[in-house]
Amino acid sequence: MQEQHLFEYAVIRVVPRVEREEFLNVGVVLYCRRPAFLQVKYTLDKDRLRAFCPQLDIEEVQAYLCAFDHICQGIAAGGPIAKLDMASRFRWLTATRSTIVQSSKIHPGFSIDPQTTLNRLHEKLVL
Repeated sequence: MQEQHLFEYAVIRVVPRVEREEFLNVGVVLYCRRPAFLQVKYTLDKDRLRAFCPQLDIEEVQAYLCAFDHICQGIAAGGPIAKLDMASRFRWLTATRSTIVQSSKIHPGFSIDPQTTLNRLHEKLVL
């Protein structure tokens, strides 16, 4: 029997007007200490975003999401945060903030395969 591992995830949201508290889910970030796994999966439905907020700069949102990905990967393009250990990067990405791209509260679970779990959560919560 395969061992289940504790994981944590948060939903990534686009919040064009913070004062209205309206958002669209665009991705999921998942962290699992064992096996070492930190990855974000996102989908930008440009038509849906334009219908939701016509003045939204979608290229800017795309750049923010790319930064999430770079930080998850721990590559230089992610800046100084990408140099932190995996758990610290996840905590930074999911910290409460008042910007266009935000994350939900962190949710826990158990998984045998974090990649499969990330794909399932993305499909269920974003698509």
